[in-house]
Amino acid sequence: MGRPLCVCMGKRLLYLLKFKKQALTGKKMIVETEVEDKRDVAESISAIWDVLSEEQRHYLVENIEIRIYQKNEILYSENDEPEYLMCLLEGKVKVYKDGAGKRNQIIIRAINEKSLFGYRPAFVGENYHTGAAAIEQSRVCLMPIPMIKNLIKQNTRLAIFFIQQLATILGEADSLTVNLTQKHIRGRLAESLLTLKEKYGVEEDGSTLSIYLSREDLANMSNMTTSNAIRTLSAFASEHLIGLDGRKIKLLDEDALEKISVLG
Repeated sequence: MGRPLCVCMGKRLLYLLKFKKQALTGKKMIVETEVEDKRDVAESISAIWDVLSEEQRHYLVENIEIRIYQKNEILYSENDEPEYLMCLLEGKVKVYKDGAGKRNQIIIRAINEKSLFGYRPAFVGENYHTGAAAIEQSRVCLMPIPMIKNLIKQNTRLAIFFIQQLATILGEADSLTVNLTQKHIRGRLAESLLTLKEKYGVEEDGSTLSIYLSREDLANMSNMTTSNAIRTLSAFASEHLIGLDGRKIKLLDEDALEKISVLG
């Protein structure tokens, strides 16, 4: 016979209360999910799940962890040893590089949902050259690096997928180098706004970015000072290219922003 319904419900209630308490205290937590829940998560990462055999899928489900990170919480820091391939399930995460003396920060890229990150250094035996932090409360799937390497050895299709992923990252890095070194301030900020739309989309009005970055984060993403970001945003607003409402940014003339981005 199964356990009495009251016992199961009581256990579930205690779990929910514990989850709520941890979320309110703002502490990092590991969400202990049932195997069925972990399987749902693994299936949602279709780029990996779809190329695995049933035995490999079982191996994946048994080894993944799900964690909740609070706003501004660090997922990993520069010089940390990579332990996991990460997949953002919900929320928003930034990958960044600290400048000299950690006085300045450059946001290398913004991670969107279902994107994989945090694994490149592990494939070449390096520590992290960047850091990652949650922009807002985020739910992340952690896949141990040794497990991923084992699966790659067993599965050619998975190996090809990661080759394609790394090639894409390299292309994005080349584009970022051009954006940060050759474009002027207006071009860099226009590029950042368009990138945020591409990564996170817009709200129901069709024009307001669905991510609310601080002016400092937007400046870090565009490799400029916060004061320059504020002045350039104000200039864009006065030219009716964007609308500003606190941290909310509405893209009013994407064609003009695209032209500014291209011309630099």
